[in-house]
Amino acid sequence: MRLNAAIGVSFLIPAYNEAATIEEVLDRIHALDLDAEIIVVDDGSVDDTAAIVESFASAHAGVVLLRQPNRGKGSAVRLAATHITKEIAVIQDADMEYDPADVVALIAPIQRGVADVVYGSRLSGGAPQRAYLFWHLVGNRFLSLLTGLLFNTTISDMETGYKAFRSDVLRSLRLTQDDFAIEPEITGEICRRHLRIYEMPIAYYGRTYAEGKNITWRDGLKAIAVLVQVRLRRL
Repeated sequence: MRLNAAIGVSFLIPAYNEAATIEEVLDRIHALDLDAEIIVVDDGSVDDTAAIVESFASAHAGVVLLRQPNRGKGSAVRLAATHITKEIAVIQDADMEYDPADVVALIAPIQRGVADVVYGSRLSGGAPQRAYLFWHLVGNRFLSLLTGLLFNTTISDMETGYKAFRSDVLRSLRLTQDDFAIEPEITGEICRRHLRIYEMPIAYYGRTYAEGKNITWRDGLKAIAVLVQVRLRRL
């Protein structure tokens, strides 16, 4: 793969009741100078999410809509991963907390051939950040510290929703979690396999609970358990 050459990127988009933002996400991806494949998994939405994606797909090539009952982000990501056809895979949330404009920089280390996985870090500075919910910030930093202790790594933002992978690497991971615990499971899997991980600063336009944020302290406790479980897995 060559830097600055057109490269195939599969965007994996789990979506649950994201009618307010999904079209903007799709528009922004389509505007990128990339050979983009968009795989949206409608995770049992009860709003117009699926209809909006169907309408977009009818006017744009390379958009796939998959449907499943509401099982969670992890289940949706695992389903989307089975349909990847491009060289690089990017997990893209449907809520516009992460701007697709950052993807070109995010995938550059993979294009150069130096990275297997790239994390978009909200905690390394250098990009616009909405002021955090304090306890979410504390939780993210604690989980990243725990990841460092368990796996001897310096990842600053292990819970980031923006992750890019060589597609063969993503398909090779042993992923079992159905909910938000897919994030620590991915991190644990790539760390214990000693894959080449890079981080890039990204913008973060976080939502409040009133605006639709779903992750809670319970997800943080489960993340701790999953990190430990993955660390103890046999290769």
